[in-house]
Amino acid sequence: MLPYLMMLLVVVFYAGNILVGESLNSLPPLTIAFCRLVIAFLCLAPLAGKGAWRAREVFRSQWKPLLLLTLTGVAFFNTFIYGALQFTSSTNVSVLESLIPALTLALSALLLRERLHSVQWWGVALSLSGALWVITDGQLLRLAELSWNVGDGIMVGAIISWAVYSVAVTRYLHLFPTFSVVLVMTGLGAVILAPLVAVEWMLVGVPTVTLAGHLPGLLYLGVFPSVVALLFYNRAVQRLGAARASVFLNFLPVATMAGAVLWLGAELTAAKIIGAFVVILGVLVATRAGRTQATR
Repeated sequence: MLPYLMMLLVVVFYAGNILVGESLNSLPPLTIAFCRLVIAFLCLAPLAGKGAWRAREVFRSQWKPLLLLTLTGVAFFNTFIYGALQFTSSTNVSVLESLIPALTLALSALLLRERLHSVQWWGVALSLSGALWVITDGQLLRLAELSWNVGDGIMVGAIISWAVYSVAVTRYLHLFPTFSVVLVMTGLGAVILAPLVAVEWMLVGVPTVTLAGHLPGLLYLGVFPSVVALLFYNRAVQRLGAARASVFLNFLPVATMAGAVLWLGAELTAAKIIGAFVVILGVLVATRAGRTQATR
């Protein structure tokens, strides 16, 4: 039960990641990604610094898996999202993020040789349908009316990054101390992004970060999606497997809708409620099928 609760919280924090990221799009994307990693590193350093230092030989000897985890899950996934939000809407981002579970399922079968039941694919398809139903408020033909642009192309990078990260967590994360690895990944990610941020500032100018306008959002991104959600996601993937855990990401549009209703006064329609139930049903089908198969 605990891994499922963790994944639900991951979805809540990642829905906030999209909404807060969109609100911060006055800042360039690499700057946002870099700032959140610095904040995450500063939060984790007092808690995991000693453990990371004691395990330094592990990190040094397993630098290739560590680099893969850092690039896909920490450095570039969110950079792609913030870059996409410079050009496209959070609606488009939610649509495209709904493709992550299907790609993760395919990579799990291909790279990890996971034996997937056909019912799992039906569960993914059902949850994807529900997610799209929520996004379009029950009018699926509206998908054809969405304005697609370069930001949606950038989101393809985010989809691939997170699917690869999910598979890499299953294969490699057990090599590292669970808590300390997140500290090392955030620090390494910040180092990787630093020269890219310098280039970004040379191209667009050094942005002005204001205390009231930007700092609260950056603190949220640095603490919840970057630290808490990443720890929860890593643990859930280790317990459930990449395929089953990733299906929960189809809850993202539902969580985004709930946030808009609770805090922005958005209208809660019958179509959105139906879509949310379809997502829940699809997730239950996919995860229950995977659990039954694993038991056998």
